[in-house]
Amino acid sequence: MTTPHDLDDRLRAELAALGAPDQRRDLGEPLPDGGALTGAQALALFDAQLTSRLLDLAGRWLSGFGEGYFTVESAGHEGDAAVAAALRPTDPALLHARSGAFYCLRAAQAAGAFPAAPPDLPPATGADAPPTTPEPGRSWSESAPPGAVSYQDLDGPGAGETEAGSLPVGAGIVVDADGDATVVVPDLPQPAPDDAFAAAARDVLRGIVASAEEPAAGGRAKVFGRADLAVVPTTSAAGSHLPRAVGLGLALERLRRGARPADGEAEAAPWPADAVVVCAFDDGAADHAAATAALNTTGWYDHTGLRIPVLFVCADGGASAEGWVAATLRARPGIRYFAADGTDVAATYRVAAEAAEWVRRQRRPAVLHLSTVRLMEQGDGDAARDPLLATARLLVTSGYASGEELLARYDERGWQLRRVAEEVLDEPKLASPVEIVRELAPRRPVRVSRAVAEAAAHAAGPGAGARAEAFGGKPPELTGPLTLAQSINAALADGMLDHPGTAVFGYDVAAQGGVYGVTEGLRDRFGAARVFDTLPDATSILGLGLGAGLAGLLPVPEIRHLTLLHGAEDQLRGEAATMRFLSRGAFRNPMVVRVPGLASPEGLGGHDRNDDSLGALRDVPGLVVAVPARPDDAAPMLRTCLAAARVDGSVCVFVEPIALYHVRDLYTDGDDEWTTEYAEPGAWADRHVPIGRARVYGIGSAEDLTIITFGNGVRMSLRAAATLAEEGVGSRVVDLRWLAPLPVADIIRESSATGRVLVVDETRRTGGVGEGVLSALVDTGYVGAARRVAALDSFVPLGPAARQVLVSAEAITQGARTLLAR
Repeated sequence: MTTPHDLDDRLRAELAALGAPDQRRDLGEPLPDGGALTGAQALALFDAQLTSRLLDLAGRWLSGFGEGYFTVESAGHEGDAAVAAALRPTDPALLHARSGAFYCLRAAQAAGAFPAAPPDLPPATGADAPPTTPEPGRSWSESAPPGAVSYQDLDGPGAGETEAGSLPVGAGIVVDADGDATVVVPDLPQPAPDDAFAAAARDVLRGIVASAEEPAAGGRAKVFGRADLAVVPTTSAAGSHLPRAVGLGLALERLRRGARPADGEAEAAPWPADAVVVCAFDDGAADHAAATAALNTTGWYDHTGLRIPVLFVCADGGASAEGWVAATLRARPGIRYFAADGTDVAATYRVAAEAAEWVRRQRRPAVLHLSTVRLMEQGDGDAARDPLLATARLLVTSGYASGEELLARYDERGWQLRRVAEEVLDEPKLASPVEIVRELAPRRPVRVSRAVAEAAAHAAGPGAGARAEAFGGKPPELTGPLTLAQSINAALADGMLDHPGTAVFGYDVAAQGGVYGVTEGLRDRFGAARVFDTLPDATSILGLGLGAGLAGLLPVPEIRHLTLLHGAEDQLRGEAATMRFLSRGAFRNPMVVRVPGLASPEGLGGHDRNDDSLGALRDVPGLVVAVPARPDDAAPMLRTCLAAARVDGSVCVFVEPIALYHVRDLYTDGDDEWTTEYAEPGAWADRHVPIGRARVYGIGSAEDLTIITFGNGVRMSLRAAATLAEEGVGSRVVDLRWLAPLPVADIIRESSATGRVLVVDETRRTGGVGEGVLSALVDTGYVGAARRVAALDSFVPLGPAARQVLVSAEAITQGARTLLAR
């Protein structure tokens, strides 16, 4: 195992041994072998690489005395600086934990500190040269003695008498005040104390020490991210950011192609129309489910003719079986394969520029496979392929620098980073819960309410004509009582009319209206660009939503069944819910995920289609979890979720009870009491349902018992309450409606009103919603009686057996009697 000390000593020794070039070359000249880089560009790449390497060493140094909290090194992966150089600083980048050199070079690009190629040197295979400023430091003529005159400035006798080729390339003749001429070779310019690389290093060091001044997460996490660098912060855990990259690429291309309705414009994406998305990952992530899903989805879309301008960059450090990563990446249909030696910046730049230009021109996906090493994680045998040393050799053999100059540069940057590290140690840390959670999930209920009112005013006013046309001349408020499914369908249509950036998608949601017909007819009304089908994979569907939200759209993906969502929950927990947390609100991914869920007492489809587990969703910080039970709640709750996503960037999961989709009756067959009229736009504001507010039904006197429930439990509890009313027991049934955040104030108020609480929880006893309700009661000092009726700790079996484990109206009635008998 190579230690940081070994790595530093070996590099220093190798640099010192490189010696001086036989012939000195000016930094503005291209590489002598005809490569697309100039000496100044190669030196800038070296600066990015050595800055990244020194950050690795600084991280180990800081952790050695308990002040550093992150030590994942980029050592051996520094060739990705050339990938950054081949892209534009406005191309959105989703990086992984070993992308230090990429980040440093991107910072230099954005600051205009990456030198441009001279006009007579075309960029490598169409690579776009970013805007630049001159290379910092001194030119050779500026290093001449006082009063000296540059040879190029002479036009008198003797000018031009030196034979061509007799001077080192880039050298000049300096004539002093006495007329003596001297051949002068330029010194290598030294890095400025506060240049772009030092600024990038400060960003990273702030992250390592958890400084509250860190520009991405503000001390909440160590990530590569900055909005002004177009670097989107990611956890990059096991390739979990790849599905988002696919979604972002698809969304940018749809926006570029003008896939918007004629009556409005979607929110402008923060990136240029011809931007490409770059997504970096390593070979360890290539075999994980999220990465596999993303690559498969990308290829599928390309196969179907939809364009996704994404450049995947896989840094292959040899952790997998030899040849495996190359074989799997080459075999991906619909994804163009490029490969380069990631330790050779010239080769990497050439191939990366070709790949980036191909993606930008074709608007199609590609993967760049870079062979790299992990210098502080593997044996000494990989040290010979150190990319930093390879770049140093290139600079020396090409005539741009000596080994001693590069060593001095390494030392100077090292001292610079040491000073920066000591400075950031004194910066404040996050010191209060409020500071930490401030950007997690802002709640601005007044603005959300105002957004709903504005949508209502538009639907009733300027948008009335378009609304009437969309509904075929018969808006839903004129069609009679609606079921839960019909109410959601109408609310989705109204939401799409209100915000032209809204997109509804999922497996079969367009062609077939979804598994339960909830999205039926939406594609005919709004077109295939806004309502479209996807692969059935939940990870890919959520990834599309994550990218679309990041691009400025309002995605409403549907996951067919709650059971499928569990296999993709990290896209919600690790990616969606963390975006504001990791970027101090600079980035957001608004999204409303619709999920048919919960269970049916008939056990139709068995465990595959019946799932009563919501604990994993309620455990995600900041996630909004809504469960509408009645049609007249479903529409306003969906409007609230859409408004919260637009106003606050909220991520909402809208769990729709399958068993209640098409129910019409409550107490007796034909009573139609589970259907309701759809509210006309003029009533939307008055019927607005804020996040975290419950609904209360009074049965009888409503003074004896409080039943707290949600979803399917609402209908069953109302039926049980009617039975109890015949026995003289007055009940108040509280429909939570929102499971995260829980309506705690309503829970306490309604529980205290009777002093007897029956919690009806159709999720399981262990880890179920009921535990959260009882905890809220205890935490707020409730002293009355309480009891639970909950589903058993079992999966839902097939057929009538489901009734043995699920909650029933009879069980609720019996539980209430037991509680009242205390």
